[in-house]
Amino acid sequence: MRFFQRLTVSLVSGAVLWLCAAAGIAQPQDYAHFSTDDEANNIEIFKRTSPSVVNITNARRVRSFYSLNPQDVPQGSGTGFVWDTQGHIVTNFHVVQQADRVLVTLQDGMTFDAVPVGVAPNHDLAVLKIEADDVELIPIVPGDSSLLEVGRKVVAIGNPFGLDTTMTVGVVSALGREIDSVTRRKISDVIQTDAAINPGNSGGPLLNSLGELVGVNTAIYSPSGGSSGIGFAIPANTVNRIVPELIQFGRIQTPILGINLLPQAEYYRRLWKIDGVIVLDTLAGGDPERLGMRGLTRVDGGRIRLGDVIVRLDEEPISNENDLAAFLENKRAGERVTVTTRRDNRVLEYEIELQAPPSP
Repeated sequence: MRFFQRLTVSLVSGAVLWLCAAAGIAQPQDYAHFSTDDEANNIEIFKRTSPSVVNITNARRVRSFYSLNPQDVPQGSGTGFVWDTQGHIVTNFHVVQQADRVLVTLQDGMTFDAVPVGVAPNHDLAVLKIEADDVELIPIVPGDSSLLEVGRKVVAIGNPFGLDTTMTVGVVSALGREIDSVTRRKISDVIQTDAAINPGNSGGPLLNSLGELVGVNTAIYSPSGGSSGIGFAIPANTVNRIVPELIQFGRIQTPILGINLLPQAEYYRRLWKIDGVIVLDTLAGGDPERLGMRGLTRVDGGRIRLGDVIVRLDEEPISNENDLAAFLENKRAGERVTVTTRRDNRVLEYEIELQAPPSP
């Protein structure tokens, strides 16, 4: 009886396996070699891109209370990625802010001291450099973030909570977001994603399905401090514009109008109930001075009298210093712009040639 039971089970099992094979359904022993197209894409992205992703450790130098000998104390860690074969590493500014020593660890475990090349705090970006002449550095492939659409797949690779080379997958949740930088300046055109981003992911790459850089992960919205499905990344087109300037000049070459702005301007805008950028004074020799633009002046009794308040640049309305900075970041020295101001209930226009920023 038992013989016939075992025979029946064997025949049924064989028939099921034959039917699965005939229908093209993967059998248990095939699972190790079977993956969907999307899984295969994820695997390919990780294998090709993870060697470009690095771990960054931020250390402060402090003196021991007992021996007074200086020692490096880790302050935190983050992520970065290889920009070129010359050893330039891109990360967030807040990852290396106030660091006395920065260490960069490659995927193979090799660790190098890094030196800062340039920083852009208003965009939360920084470029470091390591001397790794004997190491094959694999730069990340830059992409075009303007091609992104809500719903597109994106992949984040980083070191969340110190767990190195971790990959998460999600979609573009929204485009055109704004977040605050460490300087409180607004970073515009930010990408929102639901790919899990946690502390330690900062400075790591956000990639499209081709494995191209479309953003730099920089922040999360999280009341608990962990991933809540809302992460933000600086768009690759901003990174592609800023990083070469940081490498060449050490800072962004944003041109200037030739004016000084009023400190704590938001307070005075509310006090005087105005919108626009308040001109404090003009720089000597610039177009604003030559054309008669006026800053603040003192009148009888020590009262302050408003001068020009910038309300428009070319065709773009200007409400505050963030608007002004965003406009100028897309311009170059030598370009001419039309500056529209209000002064004493009059509307004035100035044709001004933008100047190169002064040397540091």
